[in-house]
Amino acid sequence: MDRYARKGGEIENIPSGVSGRENPLESIKTPLFTDTKTDRTPVPEVVAALDARRNKKSEKKKPEKPKPKEEIIYDDFGEPLRKIWVDKQSPPDNL
Repeated sequence: MDRYARKGGEIENIPSGVSGRENPLESIKTPLFTDTKTDRTPVPEVVAALDARRNKKSEKKKPEKPKPKEEIIYDDFGEPLRKIWVDKQSPPDNL
């Protein structure tokens, strides 16, 4: 800002609450389908790079660690006693 002011630029103090729109009480107009269609710039190298990444086979993933599973321990009458976490590979202990 100092360089801008030294080159002759002026900094205008705008009071708080002032809008940049011409009529701030008027609602913002949303453009509909009445505007003219804009031409798009083709970028075949970008599309080709995206397609190459999509078609590239992913590297072998590391095997996932087995996630523990929650099991409920029941008493002789079928009432739940407690919950324990058991690895999927190891059989649960009969406690």
